[in-house]
Amino acid sequence: MSRREINLVILGLMAAMFLSSLSQTVVGTAMRTIADDLHGLSLQAWVTTAFLIVSTVMTPIYGKLSDLFGRRPLFLIAIVLFLVGSVASSFAQDMIQLAGFRALQGLGAGGLMSLPLTIMGDILAPRERAKYQGYFLAVFGVSSLLGPLVGGLFAGADTLLGLEGWRWVFLFNIPIGIVALFMVFRFLHIPVLHNRVRIDWWGAAALIMAVVPLLLVAEQGRTWGWGSAGSIACFITGAVGIVLFILIESRMGDDALIPLALFKSPTFSMATIIGVLVGFGMFAGMMMIPFVLQIVHGMNPTEAGLATLPMIAGLMIASIGSGQIIARTGRYRIFPIIGTALMAVGYGVLALQQYDSPLWMMLGGQLILGLGLGQLMQTLTIASQNSVQPKDMGVATAGATFFRQLGGTLGVAIVFSVLFSRVIDTMAAAFQRTDLMADMQAALQDPTVLADPANARILEALQDPSGLGTALNDDSSFLTGADPRLTAPFLDGFASATSTVFLVGMAVVLVAFVLTLFFRTPPLRQRSAMEEALAQKAELDQLQAEQTATGSIAVPVVAAPEHDDSRSAVGPGAHARREE
Repeated sequence: MSRREINLVILGLMAAMFLSSLSQTVVGTAMRTIADDLHGLSLQAWVTTAFLIVSTVMTPIYGKLSDLFGRRPLFLIAIVLFLVGSVASSFAQDMIQLAGFRALQGLGAGGLMSLPLTIMGDILAPRERAKYQGYFLAVFGVSSLLGPLVGGLFAGADTLLGLEGWRWVFLFNIPIGIVALFMVFRFLHIPVLHNRVRIDWWGAAALIMAVVPLLLVAEQGRTWGWGSAGSIACFITGAVGIVLFILIESRMGDDALIPLALFKSPTFSMATIIGVLVGFGMFAGMMMIPFVLQIVHGMNPTEAGLATLPMIAGLMIASIGSGQIIARTGRYRIFPIIGTALMAVGYGVLALQQYDSPLWMMLGGQLILGLGLGQLMQTLTIASQNSVQPKDMGVATAGATFFRQLGGTLGVAIVFSVLFSRVIDTMAAAFQRTDLMADMQAALQDPTVLADPANARILEALQDPSGLGTALNDDSSFLTGADPRLTAPFLDGFASATSTVFLVGMAVVLVAFVLTLFFRTPPLRQRSAMEEALAQKAELDQLQAEQTATGSIAVPVVAAPEHDDSRSAVGPGAHARREE
């Protein structure tokens, strides 16, 4: 591929990643309006869960199939499925239909999440790849910022060109997807160099059996009850699925959906574990911070989206900056260490916030958190890709993405469980504070406060002291516009509960920080995966030609990747010293 073709493909990949990441944030902002219009507010969680489960399960499947049949056809299929799901979602007539169509979107989103980074590994050498991955993370940041704005714009419009405004949340994907489809179809031409092998259908079935129940209970366990029959059944089914998946993958060897041989590499194994913890920290923060901004600081969804700008700016600055440094020096070991340390500091700042803390404290914590995240996501992916053979590039990249998503899903489930279990105690403590109670009593003696319609719902909630601990579980809108003296105990209790959540995030990230101190990072290879694969094929063809000419039998040999850290320190690879 020429430099021009590579740049055009990169643009197509960025459009596809923008499409995938924007879809999640746009729909999340508009979901309340969608649920009200389709009369299914209690079912809105299933719309999110359907997309999340299907996209997560499909991520490693796309990676393996692209290794076997080529990146281009699988990526085109992923884009088409996503666009078909988008169009179908725009015509949903109830929440059940919308959940099904979002699952169809998830079939494509699994490929949009993993294949762009895999294709970059094919066409770019690791050092150059770091620079471009910084731009990819910048795209992710921009989509995270634009999502709430675009979602709020469409959701706020009653009709647009004859359709309800929220339906354009899904139709908005079409022009972006068409651009990505054209760029990839026209310019992406990567040869398929790997021999056809068995497709690990049983492994895929076992993976679904393992992941779907566990993701389902992670999303719904708080509603069902962690000890309910449904939750226990999910735990048991998931555990059985994990055991079966490991047994099947060990029997399938190199043909496995996620070859267990990948974990023989200390670099890949450590990057995967750190990725799970970082995914936990990343998604926990990104889900919790908007809650704090909207409930504690009284922002609407659009304002909360704008208030996350410091985190997005930090992520973009750190990702682009670290990518440029890696591209020039080839060294990247320091970035996971600094990144996890900054994330821990960011969570520490966020944990200190109280209901009356200044907004700059929340913004500063976000900035530090973003500066840490920007140094982690691309370096962990590069480390995983750099530790495997070219033929496993797709499955390694998809595996890293898959485990990071699992960590993120686990993080969201845990932090919300901690939040809503902790808020009962913190709310009770807030209503025991003498200063807050004195202000509330003064407000309750004020006839203008009692007569203000904005205070009606909060006055009604105060009539039942036993329900104050769960008052924010389903609806927090009664706080909007109410007298600050009446809302102060609720805000104090909620802020204290979120501080506990941020401390949990800090603890998880600190564990990742300790692991990064033992993270071995072999020097980055100088050639792209496609160039290495072509070189290996040329060497093998030459060997077979020479052996055919001499009448000997050709014995195929697949070269190990340059600087494979799973090899012994003696022998032909002894010259590949690890970066200190």
